[in-house]
Amino acid sequence: MSNGPGLFADIGKLARDLLTREYSSDQKFSISTNSVSGLVLTSTALKKGVVHGAEVATQYKYRNALFNVKIDTDSNVLTSITFSEILPSTKAIASFKVPDYNSSKLEVQYFHDHATVTAAADLKLNPLIDVTATLGSPTISFGAEAGYDTTSRTFSKYNVGVSVTMPHKCASIILGDKGDSIKASYVQQSTRSAAVGELYRKLSTNENIITVGGMYAADHLTNVKAKLNSNGKLGALLHHEVLPKSIVTISGEIDTKTLDKYPRFGLSLSLNP
Repeated sequence: MSNGPGLFADIGKLARDLLTREYSSDQKFSISTNSVSGLVLTSTALKKGVVHGAEVATQYKYRNALFNVKIDTDSNVLTSITFSEILPSTKAIASFKVPDYNSSKLEVQYFHDHATVTAAADLKLNPLIDVTATLGSPTISFGAEAGYDTTSRTFSKYNVGVSVTMPHKCASIILGDKGDSIKASYVQQSTRSAAVGELYRKLSTNENIITVGGMYAADHLTNVKAKLNSNGKLGALLHHEVLPKSIVTISGEIDTKTLDKYPRFGLSLSLNP
């Protein structure tokens, strides 16, 4: 919508994606179809441990509105509606879940060339209210977020962060958990590879976790990723496009400090004819 600093959630997002995105211990198969009218239908079969499940998701785009409906085997229906440009540089997102109506939420996002502001609230009598604000530019941005519980009249969270993004590199620092934790990350990229380092420190317990990882594009169809943290957790991932827009992802994780435990494996196959 604008060339502004992005959302508060974007601070540190590149590092998070490299270290967590597509890493999974589940088995998942999904197939999608779409029509020229903007209707997208996705069917997914999922296994989490010994638990099996399935879901059907439908997406439809009409002008500046995007409708998403997801139904799972537990008879839960999750619906979200996104309106873009209902006002200049503004996006609104409404979501609700049946039968759990207490999970309904309304969020409004405003984008400006030098700032972004979001406000979200549960659609119930005493809602939780989340507000974020980010100032700056695509190169450097400063942000803050706060959550307020209207039932207890207390702040449920308040965090601040800063991000610096330059060609082929990005650094960020987030002071979170009401000032009790610090997360610092750095990403260095090239045309075919990326390296990331992240330091997490819990101030109240003096706990430190260091994580390093990377991604390498073996060719235009295949990416490999790996990560290792100071607790001895080693993860690896293979992402391959077997057919145009059809992806198979194989991931695994092992605890190098307790090799007697079985490693965790995940498999995902996504077909998009």
